Amino acid sequence: MQISASMVKDLRDRTGAGMMDCKKALAETNGDIEKAIEYLREKGIAKAANKAGRIATEGIVESYIHGGGRIGVLVEVNIETDFAAKNEDFRAFVKDIAMQIAAMKPLYVKREDVPAEQIEKEKEILKAQAINEGKPANIAEKIVNGRIEKYFTEICLLEQSFIKDSDKTVEQVLKEKIAAIGENITIRRFARFEMGEGLEKKEENFADEVMKQIK
Repeated sequence: MQISASMVKDLRDRTGAGMMDCKKALAETNGDIEKAIEYLREKGIAKAANKAGRIATEGIVESYIHGGGRIGVLVEVNIETDFAAKNEDFRAFVKDIAMQIAAMKPLYVKREDVPAEQIEKEKEILKAQAINEGKPANIAEKIVNGRIEKYFTEICLLEQSFIKDSDKTVEQVLKEKIAAIGENITIRRFARFEMGEGLEKKEENFADEVMKQIK
């Protein structure tokens, strides 16, 4: 069954769950919105969505260093109470998020954080690619819409496949943790550092290297 945007919106309005979660729930239940609501509740997603509006001001800043110091990550993850911030399950989740950032190189937490001008520039590049592949302009537009969604899954942390379970997105794992712990959790911000990133590396020829060793 074709899942329409209006069906997804209706389910989002009724449960507060994310767009991708709603789309998956409708696909799993053949478009039956009542069964889709049950599906989301069973997964703990609808329950988590109800907590999403609550303010989370406690939490921790986690660090992760990989590869003998070649990659470093700092991430701030918030939760509602200081007590819950000490929860081992919460802390393990934050560590996993730091590892996710180190491995998958996201640029933003969520798609809403991506600057509009960056999205438009990427669309222009994707359209040019499609036209260069020989696609007519009207078909190229449709291809761009599909590829821009893939782009978001690459650069947005919440939309990436979770490194410990590729069948789930980071957002789905986050919502499962919210449901399990019983408090709202938000990934607020992160910074990722990679040794030498952005630097122009000096290239030397083999003869020069040999001469240096002789001297």
